[in-house]
Amino acid sequence: MAPHDVLNLWPDGSPNNPAEGERPRIEFYPPSSGATPHAAVVVLPGGGYNHLAAHEGEPFGRLFAEAGLVGVVCRYRVAPHYYPAPYADATRAMRLVRSVADRHGIDPERIGMIGFSAGAHLAATVGTQPALCVDPEDDLASAYDPRPNRLILAYGAVSMQPGGNPGLAENLFGPGATDAQREMVSAELHVTPATPSAFLFHTADDPRVPVANSLRFFQACRQADVEAEMHVYRSGRHGVGIASDNPSLRSWTRLLLDWLADWTDGK
Repeated sequence: MAPHDVLNLWPDGSPNNPAEGERPRIEFYPPSSGATPHAAVVVLPGGGYNHLAAHEGEPFGRLFAEAGLVGVVCRYRVAPHYYPAPYADATRAMRLVRSVADRHGIDPERIGMIGFSAGAHLAATVGTQPALCVDPEDDLASAYDPRPNRLILAYGAVSMQPGGNPGLAENLFGPGATDAQREMVSAELHVTPATPSAFLFHTADDPRVPVANSLRFFQACRQADVEAEMHVYRSGRHGVGIASDNPSLRSWTRLLLDWLADWTDGK
């Protein structure tokens, strides 16, 4: 299924467009029916900040479209494009979706963000610190808020503190990432009452991103009186995506759509 529309994140001539390879962009997967405006979910695939996992992009754009939302897959920059490039792309994506909401039949007050693994780290950073860094190329920064209205974190590498996923900092910041940088982007340390309500999914024995990442973020949400729902499954490899071929895990997307039911008219 091809996207209905594709928008480059940055205009022609912007230094944020890589000299080689694909430009950062967003791809729209709208529902085939239903009254507008629709809610939308911006999708940030994982990949450890060094690639974007294909199975965490388009399939979720289609999943949300089939549920009556607009799925918006964001192709953000990764290494060798280090911080703040991924963050600038993710915040630009949120602003751009809000700026074209009317054209795409989207309610600008019902835009969520889902991320997977490193993409969940990026989503959590935007959700907790939407003004952490403003790219000088972003001409939408003064007009549109990049904070999502809801946050969905799938096996998220949200913490760069010990016991979380500190090694991810090297892919985000480059060699020699400092303790101060790790603390700056450990999302569980920056949850406030302004953080959007969150849905978290993880497996208890994830061998790559410890479940402690999600547990810490969930606890931080509870302490800040932020609504949060967490589902920890007994077992499963990292990066399962939709998990349609795994009977013990495939129910997680149904739980997610149930959580989003008031945005999808119960579809």
